Amino acid sequence: MKEFQVHVFHEGNATVPVKLDAVSGNYSLHKLTALLIVASIAVIMESGGDEEVANGQHIRPSGAAECSSIVKPENSSDEDDLFKHATTLTNKQRGNEVTVRPATLDSLSIHQLAAQGDVSQVATHLHKDSSLLSKQDERGFTPLMWAAAFGEKAMVDFLLEKGADPKTIARERESALTLASSGGFVDIVETLLKHGVDINTYDWNGGTPLLYAVRGNHIKCVEALLAKGADMTIESDSGYSPMALAVALGHKKIQKVLEDHILKLYKPPT
Repeated sequence: MKEFQVHVFHEGNATVPVKLDAVSGNYSLHKLTALLIVASIAVIMESGGDEEVANGQHIRPSGAAECSSIVKPENSSDEDDLFKHATTLTNKQRGNEVTVRPATLDSLSIHQLAAQGDVSQVATHLHKDSSLLSKQDERGFTPLMWAAAFGEKAMVDFLLEKGADPKTIARERESALTLASSGGFVDIVETLLKHGVDINTYDWNGGTPLLYAVRGNHIKCVEALLAKGADMTIESDSGYSPMALAVALGHKKIQKVLEDHILKLYKPPT
């Protein structure tokens, strides 16, 4: 059975994230600092079979397995291990110098700050260097694209207000709209569409914003994209149309939305 290939980041050959687990939440400062030990916000997706595709498995920040042992939710019962790195703990027990130190907010790139939704820090960076607004990282991602990928609506609004280009395309033809659609962030999708982005951008991984919204079972995003004229006939590289993908993944509500849209399009004039 063919699988719909979803673009993700890999450490070596980078492709693109389609769904990112946001790192925002009710974290105290020391927990947030520990979380930011991962100095580069790259993401990975654990490969799997049809079952994982059907389940819409999320991709996580690079080193997420390691990071999960450092930072746990607020309601974790193991509070003592919130930000203890195994190597650091061993060295401390041995009386050696700590070899792992958390990154500080000042050391984060503008892309990381945008993904975190830290508007004040991003504003400070832009005040010092306005060119950072359109700066692309090694994969071609701008701060706006990172904010869209992580669902940071306030950050998206701020960057657009400052003049960020929502039409920028990354190395693999990823767009802010694709990232927001795959994450299910309908408010960001609607905002980007108002700024005239290409609704049918086709990336090198074989997907459009509509295909990624369908894959993620994001009903509101699918409805928003269809309302603005998203093309239902474009297929993924693996041969799935939005309707075929919805059927294959068992997304019945998405299927109903697509069916209703087709009937509306072909309804004879009265």
